[in-house]
This record gives sequence, C-alpha cells and structure tokens, in this order.
Amino acid sequence: MQVIRVHRCGGPEVLVLDTLPTPEPGLGEALVRVSAVGVNFIEIYHRTGHYALPLPIAMGGEGAGVVERLGPGDSPVAVGDRVAWVGGQGAYATEAIVPADRLVPLPPGVDERLAAAVILQGLTAHYLTRSSYELKPGDTCLVHAAAGGVGQLLCRMAKLAGARVIGTVSTEEKASIAKAAGADETINYEEEDFGERVKTLTGGVGVQVVYDGVGRKTFSRGLDCLVPRGYMILFGGASGPVAPFDPLILFHKGSLYLQRPTLWDFIRTRDELMARATEMFGWVESGKLKVTVAATFPLSEAPEAHRLLASRKAAGKILLIP
Repeated sequence: MQVIRVHRCGGPEVLVLDTLPTPEPGLGEALVRVSAVGVNFIEIYHRTGHYALPLPIAMGGEGAGVVERLGPGDSPVAVGDRVAWVGGQGAYATEAIVPADRLVPLPPGVDERLAAAVILQGLTAHYLTRSSYELKPGDTCLVHAAAGGVGQLLCRMAKLAGARVIGTVSTEEKASIAKAAGADETINYEEEDFGERVKTLTGGVGVQVVYDGVGRKTFSRGLDCLVPRGYMILFGGASGPVAPFDPLILFHKGSLYLQRPTLWDFIRTRDELMARATEMFGWVESGKLKVTVAATFPLSEAPEAHRLLASRKAAGKILLIP
C-alpha cells in the first residue's frame, strides 16, 4: 500500500509518499480500499507540528472507499460495502484500517468522492444546526465565514430548517458564493461593522444564534448581535483563540448561552453517528444539499493540495484520489 506520511514537521514538502506492507485488520476493524480523501486544515496543523503528534504521522482523517477485509468480531458493515468515515489517522493512503463501527454505508445515489467531500463538514454543520442550537422556522442565524466549506453547508442546512441566514464574508466574490449557498443577506466585515448591520437587518432585534468558526476576530462583536437568551456557538478559531473573558458579560448582554462544541461529542455512539449521517446523506442523495468539490489531486500530489488549501482560494472541498 501507499501512504502519505510526515517524518519531520514543516512545509508541504515534508508530505512523503511511502510504500508499506498492507496491514491486516484487527478485532473490530476493517481494511478499506480508499477511493477519495478529504483534505482539511487540521492536517496542516499536524504537518507543521502546531498540533503535535508522534512521528511519523500517517496523514488524514476523512475518507471513503470500499470494505476489502474485516477483522475478527461482529461488524455493522460487510465486505464490498461502499463506506465513508471521519476520525483517526491514515486516510491519505491507497488502503486504510478503520474501526468498523465508525464506517457509514453510503446510499446508492452518493458516490465515494461526494462522501469524502462532505462527511466531516456535513456532520459538523448538522450538529450545529440540529443540536447545538436547533434551528426552526422564524429563526435568524448569523454565519461567520459563510463562503467557507462549513459556512456554505451551515447556510444550506439552515435554509432546510426554514431559518433566515445572514452570512459574513471578506470579499464580494465570497458574498456571491454565500448567497448561492442560501444566505439571504451577506455582510462584508472588512468594509462595515457587522454588528451594526445585523441590528439594521433584524430591525434592532438581533439573531437567535451566531455560528462562529472564526474566533478572536469576530467573537466579542458577535455577542452584541444576539437576542436575549440567544446562543453563541463558538466552534472554531480560524483567526486565533478567543481571549479569556468574564462570564458576567453574558449576564449583561441578555442571559446569553455560550457553547464551545466539538463534533466528536455529537457522534460518540454509533446510533448518533448513523442518525446524523443518514439524514445528511439523504439530503445529498435527493439533491437538497449541494456539495462543491473545488479540486482533486492524485495522492502523490498531496503537497500541492496542502498549498491550495492554505491559500484559501478553493471555493469548495479539496480531495486526494489514490
């Protein structure tokens, strides 16, 4: 098998294509022939050592393919099943070992490339819009970085829930992308105060929920956009971590709720993983949820995939194809 590994932390050039013996699946595991791999920002942090992992690092935690072999023990999937997964390491490979109970069988209308492009960001947008705060008709939400991968899916899932969507962006080009994803209004936060603009757009009322994956740059002003007892869902920190603050701020701004969630706590059990994935893939299969693939690269060109991702010029998912 071939696998992309990092033997020393650094730039994209440290992504090396190694040839290794194909492993045998152990108890409760499956060997998957990988068809497509999603490339994510966390892998840049792994590659650079910003999030330290033991070396060598087998890269990648999101993929789709076909089950080749099963290890001992009961399994919820069978040899020959088309599946997708998120989590773990080693997806940048021709074959990967994955816990069988983390594999999601794909419906007939969803191919492996679409599955690899959506499962991580799609499950993230699903728990944010259906569990962190359950959007309903009549709600208005503020989505930061609405033209990004998660941002676009948040817009689309919010519209499926019947909510009004206000999205923040940094350019006019990104405003067009966010609107195509379902944003009812967009705000260029490089040119105007998004807090003031939100109040204008909502008649001074504010929004029920803010979905903030940006962090330091947007957090404080975002609190001013919320209705009393509104929800600030801080799910990322693309601009850096939020500075420590006094919880009394939440009291003074209207008994606000603050959550700092992670996907893994919303797919802890197989039942919850399958419930979310089944609904999400159902939307993809029916055409209700559009998935945008921006670029594909052969496995050997993983460094180029990382360069494109870091440039933030890709308006959609980047895939590696083994």
